[in-house]
This record gives sequence, structure tokens and C-alpha cells, in this order.
Amino acid sequence: MSNERIKDLLAQLREEIGKADVDEELQQLMGDLDNDIHSVIENDTDAGALVERATGLEANFAVKHPAAARFLREVIDTLARMGI
Repeated sequence: MSNERIKDLLAQLREEIGKADVDEELQQLMGDLDNDIHSVIENDTDAGALVERATGLEANFAVKHPAAARFLREVIDTLARMGI
């Protein structure tokens, strides 16, 4: 259930980023995080500093892209509930 919720939130986040005027560097950082999250939930790999990176990206989105920040916050909260 939580894995599917994260995948759904990441899809919504990608859609929101696609609509927003997000610079290329931030898009790349989000893409890398997206790939890492999928790797963790699909392959049960070590999460390391995944939540910390996600929180940093959320701060970048908060001012200019609040909808994207909201989706990312939900991803972070779901990862935390999963113990990641």
C-alpha cells in the first residue's frame, strides 16, 4: 500500500513539475531523487540520506512551487512511516 502511494505521489509530483517553471538543475535533482526512491521501494536498497535530500528539495520548491512542495512533503511523510 505505501509503495503504491509513494509511486502515485511521485507521478503527481512529476506532473506538477512539468507544469511549473522549474529550472533544469532542480528538475535533475528531482529526477535523481525520484530514481533513488523507486530503487529503495522496489529493491529494498539502503535509503541512506534519501529523506534528508528530499527535505532539501522540498525547501527549494516551497516558495515558488508550493503544489510540488506539498506532494514532496507527502512522499517524505510516507517514507518516514515506512521506516525509511
